[in-house]
Amino acid sequence: MKTVSGMLILFVLSMVLVTPLSGVAQKTKPAEKSLVGFISDNHCGLKHQTGMGDDKSCTLMCVKNGGKFVLADRDNKRVYQLDQAGQDKAREFAGQKVKVTGRVSGKTIRVTAIEAAT
Repeated sequence: MKTVSGMLILFVLSMVLVTPLSGVAQKTKPAEKSLVGFISDNHCGLKHQTGMGDDKSCTLMCVKNGGKFVLADRDNKRVYQLDQAGQDKAREFAGQKVKVTGRVSGKTIRVTAIEAAT
């Protein structure tokens, strides 16, 4: 009897350990893709307010005052938040049309690259 109950315990323990691992294997990261838009800030989003200077000046001023850089896709009227890597890379492209490459999850982009769009 002890060997049967011992084997049963080993079986149950192995199922407990293996079941979570099977879920991990099924979860895949979203594919990397590129989006085109303008580097803006989360205060202004798709359109900057009049009287705030050009897009670059307005974006940099808003970020200096606590805002965050975003990708404003004006064609599709969507604003994407940029992760910390994107925040660091976006500064040099403030107000410009860019191509952002990374993993999109909801309204956030995990940025791998930002370059000027043509």
